[in-house]
Amino acid sequence: MTPDSSSDLPTTVTAPLIGRASFAPGDIVRHRMFDFRGVVFDIDPVFANSDEWYEAIPEQIRPVKEQPYYHLLAENGDSSYIAYVSQQNLVADSDGGPIDHPQIDAMFDGIERGRYRVRAIHRH
Repeated sequence: MTPDSSSDLPTTVTAPLIGRASFAPGDIVRHRMFDFRGVVFDIDPVFANSDEWYEAIPEQIRPVKEQPYYHLLAENGDSSYIAYVSQQNLVADSDGGPIDHPQIDAMFDGIERGRYRVRAIHRH
């Protein structure tokens, strides 16, 4: 069945809660609640991980899906790893110095004015 007129179409559109990404590839960030920092290397405009991953986050601190999520080359005092973090849980941290992650040199070409320069091969 197709609508006969525009009045038969839905009148509301649901937009994401956060309209745009606050960080870009190369930006250094830290988590608001947990003790780790990282450099952004990719961005999803909304949540794009598994439902199992999402459900594993305790409900009282689980972020909404309708916001940008960032892929980070992350580090804490013990290790380096890849993190997937919602925008609401990140703050800028360029004053904290460089990130010590083994994949930094593969994706970035040095650091300048508090942010990493994305290697040409990784630019979209």
